[in-house]
Order: sequence, then structure tokens, then C-alpha cells
Amino acid sequence: MIEKASYVVEPWTLRESGLDVDDLGRSESLFALSNGHIGLRGNLDEGDPHGLPGSYLNSVHELRPLPYAEAGYGYPESGQTVINVTNGKLIRLLVDDEPFDVRYGELRSHQRRIDFREGVLHREVEWVSPAGQAVRVRSGRLVSFSQRSIAAFYYEVEAIGDAARVVVQSELVANEQLPVFKGDPRAAAALESPLVSELHRAGGTKVETLHITRNSEIRVAAAMDHHFEGPDSIGVYTESEPDAGRVTATVVLQPGQKLRMVKWLAYGWSEQRSLPALRDQASAALIAARQTGWSGLVQEQKEYLDAFWARADVEVDGDPEVQQAVRFALFHVLQAGARAERRAILAKGLTGPGYDGHAFWDSESYVLPVLTYTAPDAARDALRWRHTTLPLARERAELFNLAGAVFPWRTIHGEECSGYWPAGTAAFHVNADIADAVARYVNVTEDTRFERDEGLELLVETARLWRSLGHHDLDGRFRIDGVTGPDEYSAIADNNVYTNLMAKRNLLAAAAAARRHPARAAELGVNAEVAASWRDAAEDMYIPYDANLGVHPQSEGFTEHEAWDFENTKAEQYPLLLHFPYFDLYRRQVVKQADLVLAMQRCGDAFTHDEKIRNFAYYEELTVRDSSLSACCQAVLAAECGHLSLAHDYLREAALMDLRDIEHNTRDGLHIASLAGSWIALVEGFGGLRDSGEVIAFAPRLPEGLTRLRFGLGVRGRLLRVEVTAAEATYTVSSGPAMTLLHHGRTVRVQPGEPESLEIPPVPLLERPKQPAGREPLSYLRPPGSGAPSTSSTPASRPGGDVNG
Repeated sequence: MIEKASYVVEPWTLRESGLDVDDLGRSESLFALSNGHIGLRGNLDEGDPHGLPGSYLNSVHELRPLPYAEAGYGYPESGQTVINVTNGKLIRLLVDDEPFDVRYGELRSHQRRIDFREGVLHREVEWVSPAGQAVRVRSGRLVSFSQRSIAAFYYEVEAIGDAARVVVQSELVANEQLPVFKGDPRAAAALESPLVSELHRAGGTKVETLHITRNSEIRVAAAMDHHFEGPDSIGVYTESEPDAGRVTATVVLQPGQKLRMVKWLAYGWSEQRSLPALRDQASAALIAARQTGWSGLVQEQKEYLDAFWARADVEVDGDPEVQQAVRFALFHVLQAGARAERRAILAKGLTGPGYDGHAFWDSESYVLPVLTYTAPDAARDALRWRHTTLPLARERAELFNLAGAVFPWRTIHGEECSGYWPAGTAAFHVNADIADAVARYVNVTEDTRFERDEGLELLVETARLWRSLGHHDLDGRFRIDGVTGPDEYSAIADNNVYTNLMAKRNLLAAAAAARRHPARAAELGVNAEVAASWRDAAEDMYIPYDANLGVHPQSEGFTEHEAWDFENTKAEQYPLLLHFPYFDLYRRQVVKQADLVLAMQRCGDAFTHDEKIRNFAYYEELTVRDSSLSACCQAVLAAECGHLSLAHDYLREAALMDLRDIEHNTRDGLHIASLAGSWIALVEGFGGLRDSGEVIAFAPRLPEGLTRLRFGLGVRGRLLRVEVTAAEATYTVSSGPAMTLLHHGRTVRVQPGEPESLEIPPVPLLERPKQPAGREPLSYLRPPGSGAPSTSSTPASRPGGDVNG
């Protein structure tokens, strides 16, 4: 057996040399392919061995019961879980009747790689069977960006040494066996064999299957077709049964001869469409893909990615690991949303079943900022998905005697799926996060049609929520009591600063949008009086401040809580929520993830620079980062406050979350928000991007570890290039009209094609703030004299894992 896999640091490629069968789950997530519509984990072609099989279709889920020791009013009755659908990745190989299995025989070489500019997963293997027959296998796999219902595969077998009888079996398998579910047995029963066969047929080189989920009643069609090349003696056989279909090719290969197969795989699914309609949809997609051919699909994939990278590429000099990581991140963020098309962008994308395949607030707060500037169509469609769930959000609001809409904390279909209401329903800030994403998208793209048709209604219904959830107290302050902010180690608090500031932005954005679209606003029941009440609430919004300490409490009274005993908390007791009761966490000063710091990032104009410095230092000593959502936010504020080295450390933690498996759970799927956070840390942190909606502003500064940063932004009909070095920043309008921007507070007019270079002022020297004992940002050591990061596959990681965050 080959030794443990290693991953080389390369600027555009993720390359795995060797194979670690004990760590397949992680590599399956890293090499997952998706287009936001279809997702395929990077399982080995032959299926076995595997960490976790996974073929996912966006929004295809099964219902499962949510158990409660004590029921309560408003608790959701069922949850939603992403399911492994019909698997069309499987290509089994037999050599002289020996199944190709990397655990047996001799694996002479094994390499997988994906170039982020090409979007194709390549694999090259040389294997000797237990009987001594050697073969070389080359394969390729893609999930098409251009033809959203299609995945395609290339598979080539070459005989080495002696003649070999080769059999290639291409399969479609539904209800395949998964690892044992360790949890509620009722949930396990609900998810066991979730697909019920409705149709199967085979003919020629084509197989079709159609299933429906038992409880959620989602119909899924899958179809595959093939083309074979090789010696004239190839025999091809086709068969199907309710949960499986197979196309088998067999031939005797002389030394040096090859058997080649191209496989096209098509999916279609719907809650409403009929069986014939879905069968025809998958069949039509298959015909179109076959007409395009393998090489045509590869070319279309490259053209799609060429256009994306021309807008979105981020160049980083001085830290090769971060350079690779940010391109890996952008590639997967694109994969998560490119063709989602009015379906959710999930926390794990379509790379694994973590978090049950749910979408959270981090879609709007972390992923959509990146997509808005780099792939705005994907951002728009994600917001349109939220708009389609408005009826369910209105029902949820009515359940709680509130006006407007209450969007779910976690969901796939639109219903609330969190059974723990203090961290779920009470986290009302998700509504403001959605509104903020709407306002940002409209500001950046100037898409007035979206604002009128969908955006305004989202803003109106969320504004109505805040007006009914909050109230004016006797001092005339508008309070929002009994809510949970982003920090999940605090719950049911009064006047969470992040929530109140984001609600204020929501109220003002809704009033402004209603003024821009008076006719549509009138249809939604918004008149001058309603808009005025929103502006009044925003103006009177209460933002707590602790004058004794000179900092903002995360929520009212937070700074008066007893401090957590960090010195006597052991490394193995992180994450805290797995080792201490929530009751202990909720009444202490300990922060799971950036909350007040996130408020300063998102609503920076509400704080002075000195307040930011004091607040940041205060919360650094309390934040344990038991969530992958925290590091990038801390990077942004560290950079703004002048702690550039610390910001670099946090950038690396966010960027390498999955490549280094920092939280030890990459096997469950990638952390899409943390991946997006690497872009946020670079562009908002070291690039200093702030976009208030009028004039875009930059305050760039680089840490000593980086020598150059270059990125592009699509903003208000222009493509703006920003290049930052230690001494200066250069702004170039590559396309579109001239634009005005701010550079460290200075107004600059940039003409098309005429770069403007400006000096970067020196950063003031500040004492590096401290973190809780043992929770400092990770340090990645370089081999002495190497000048480059280690290429070892051993992750630099800290104890603990990422749970619900």
C-alpha cells in the first residue's frame, strides 16, 4: 500500500499523491465537484473503499421526526435531511476476474488532481492485481457549469505487461448502503432506503431510473449513456432493476491496448412534475450532453471558469499556502452557488451531509458578499430562493404573533428545522442578514428590476418583523429584547448590538427602497406612515455601551457577567458546548464566535476607530472560536485596527480550514462560509474594502508576510482591479465608466484604463491583543531554510471541533 497521501502547494491545483484509505472522507470532500445543482463527493471511481458515498441534488431531502423530551408551542415537528440520491459515479473494473480494489494487490502509484481553471477531476493509477496482472487507469470527472443537469466521466484502462481480460461495469445505484447512523433510531429509520422505485429500463448503452422519496415525495430521475472505444472485440451488455442499472463492457486487451469509456449522467427532480415529464427531462439532457461529447463539455467548463477567474481571481504573493487556499475557496464557493437557481446555498454546499444539508444565515452573511462581487447572478438567484420561501416565513411569524416574516434558522425547503429554539428561532438576526444581502446586491449591481420584483418584498416583510418584535421604552429607546445574536454561547439576551444595528439597517433600507418604488410599495401595503415608523425605530435604536469599561457589551449586561475560567479549561474540553451545559455558557463572559466584532465589520460607521480598537482587544480575550465562522471576521477587524500580523494568522485559519482539516470534520463536507471568509479576510481585511452604497472605500495595508495582493470586483457596472503592495495601492477600471472611490479617506477619481497609484500611510504600532489560553490563532511552521510552507499532509490543528457553526 502506498504511504499516506500528500498535498503539494501549487497556485492553481489541488494535487494528491498517494492514497490514505483511513482518511478518504476528507479527500472525498476536498475533491467534491458541484455546480450548485448537482454535487458529487470525490469518491474513488470504483466506489470501494470509501469514507462516505455522496451524490446530492440541491433541495432533494427526506423528512424525519424531531424528538422532544417536552413539547412546546411553536416547535417544528419534523426536520429535513439531505439524502444520498441515485449514484451514477460508480465504474467498477475487473481484471482477469479480480476486482480493482486499492486495498488488495499492489498499488504502484495513485494521483488525483484538479486544476481550478479547468474544473475536471483527474485520476491516474497503476495497479497490479493479486494474480500479478498490471493495469494503468486514467479517469476524468466533471459536473457541468454549462449544462446544469449533467455530470460526465472519462475512463481508460490500459494493459501493462501481459494480455488481460478487462470488464468495466458502469452503474446507477439507488439506496446504496451508508455508514451506520449513530443517533435517534427514528431518524435512522426515516433515512434508510428513502427512495422508492417508480420506473427502470435499459437498452443499448443507456439506463434510466426514476424514484420518489418516501415522505417528502420528491421525484428523482437519473439516466446514463455511454460511448466505448477499443479493440473490435468489445462486448457491451445492459440491464436494470428497481434500484440499479448497469452497462458492462468486456474485452481482452493486449499489452499497450486501451479500453476507453465516456459516460454521461443526467438528473432531473421535482416535487410537482409528473413521472413522464421528469423522465423526458433527464433523457433530453442526456442527448444534449452526448451531442456535446466529453471534449466539448471539458471545453465549455474551461470557458465558464475562464470568465469567472477573469472577474474573481485573487493573487497573493508571499504566502503560497494562502494563494492556493483562496483559489480553492473561490472554486468551491462558485460550485456551491453557480447553478443553484432559486435553491438554497447550503452550509456544506453539495460536498457532504454535515448539518443535515441545511442552509443557515452564513449563506447571506459570508457567501453572498463574495458572489455579489464575483458571480452576481448566483447571488441574485440565492436571494430569489429566499423570496420563494416568504409564505412559510409569514406563517412562522403569525405563529409567534409577529408581523412580517420570520425566516428559519436552518432549513432546506423553507420550514424551520431547528429543534432548539434559543439558538434557532430566537436568532432573529437571520432576517436582517437576508435584508442586508438584498441591499448589498442591489447596491453593487444596480439591479432595479430585482429590487422591485423580489428585493423590496423581502425588505418590507423583514422590516415589519423588527417593528413588531421591538418596542419603545419609557426613555424613548427602541429595544429588541429576548433574542440570540451570532454568538451561540449567549442566548435570549436583550439588545444584542449586532442584531439591533442590523435591524436598524434593515428598517432604513426598507424605507429607502419603498421610496424608490412607490407603486410596488403601495401594493405591499407600505405608505408614508409605515415608512416613517420604520425610520423612527431605526433612529431610536438602542445600542448599549459600558462607560466604565469603555467598550460595547455584546448584549445589554454582558460585560457584567462572570468571566469564564479559561486558565482551568483543558484543551480537550473544546468545543465548550460538548463539555459544559449551555446554562453555564449563557451566564458567563465567553464567546463562541465573533458577535460584537462582526457588528463592527458589518456596521463600521456605528463605531469610532478608538472604540473599534478597545472593543476588539476586549473580545479577543473572550472569543474561543468554536465556530469556523469566526476567524475571517477577526481577521478583518484585526487588520482595520492595525494588528496586521494577527490578521494574517486569522486569514490562514479561515483559508486552510479544510485543506488542513483544522476542525477534524472536513469528512462531513467543506465549510463553505469559512472558504468564503478567506476572500473576505483578504479583500475586506487587507484590501480594506467598505461599500456603504454611495462611494466604495478602501484602506489597504499588508502584513509583513504578504508582499502583494491583487483582486478584482464587479461593482456598479465596472470591473475594478485593486493591487496592493507594502508602499502603495493601484486602482484600475478595466471595463465600464470612470468611478469615484476613497483611499484611506481620500477621494480619488479613476478613469477607465488609467491606473491611479496612491501611497499607503504607515500603520500605528499597537500591542497585540491576547486570546484565551490555548485558543490563539494557529501557527504554521515552515521547514528551516525552505522559504515555503511544508507540503506535508499532516494538518496543523487545534483540539476541538466545529459544531453547528
